[in-house]
Amino acid sequence: MKKMLFIMNPFAGQKKVNRHLADILLEFSKAGYEIITHMTTASGDAASAAERLSKDVDLVVCAGGDGTLNETITGILRSGVKTPIGYIPAGTTNDFASSLGLSTNIMQAAMDIIQGEPEELDVGKFGDRYFSYVASFGAFTRSSYVVPQNVKNALGHTAYVLGGISELSQIRKEHIRMEIDGQVVEDDFLFGAICNSTSIGGIVSLDPRQVDLGDGLFEVILVRGPQNLGEITECIQAVQSQEYNCEMITFRSARHVKIFANPEMPWTLDGEREDGHAEVEVENLHLAISLIRRKANA
Repeated sequence: MKKMLFIMNPFAGQKKVNRHLADILLEFSKAGYEIITHMTTASGDAASAAERLSKDVDLVVCAGGDGTLNETITGILRSGVKTPIGYIPAGTTNDFASSLGLSTNIMQAAMDIIQGEPEELDVGKFGDRYFSYVASFGAFTRSSYVVPQNVKNALGHTAYVLGGISELSQIRKEHIRMEIDGQVVEDDFLFGAICNSTSIGGIVSLDPRQVDLGDGLFEVILVRGPQNLGEITECIQAVQSQEYNCEMITFRSARHVKIFANPEMPWTLDGEREDGHAEVEVENLHLAISLIRRKANA
């Protein structure tokens, strides 16, 4: 019999996955899996379970938000195996699921895993940590880990928007130097992201035609601090039109990024806080994971 590890964050999103737990396990049992179930209780719990148990199973299914997926991927990478991953998105924003075109209907997502096929995807490595879709700094990136979980559950995506608005009075420009595949970019930036996704925090979106999640490249977007109303308008128009090559915005694709910044400036990795670094390297781990997606003709 095939074995499966089911990792679930029972506090994710509006706890909607909790109502479907028995039905989810039933469908995987009918598909021939002997299931090990692990409920997360604290930060780092999913990573620990995935690292400890993924070597002994044929499939790891993660039910939760992007942070839970991040931990699951981290654990599998640390284990040194490439066990296929199924993702049931049940968080507040589900950026990565949106980029992958995964269903946010709990039971449909489960069935898509059962009927789907594994696809190899890139993963980012930020210093000694991993990220599945984004490492970011500056405006709005704090919202994901500052907004309390109970507020996220009550307000959903609106919590991120409100959290971002509340940050406006605290936003400051950060002086950053980046070596992007050897090319130097240095300036005062309001926001920056190194990503492998078409959506960042549900606020910034990239043209899906420009983003390939398995091409060995990140998309790097840096927004300079506006000096006047005209520059603010230029930024807004660029974001709305997804035309990011303008004076206010640097948009590049890259395999490797070296960053020099204020060590007091925090980062966000897949919605989770990361302490600042005076110097840190970010590399693309090409086709490092195998994630199950619905068949194209299904």
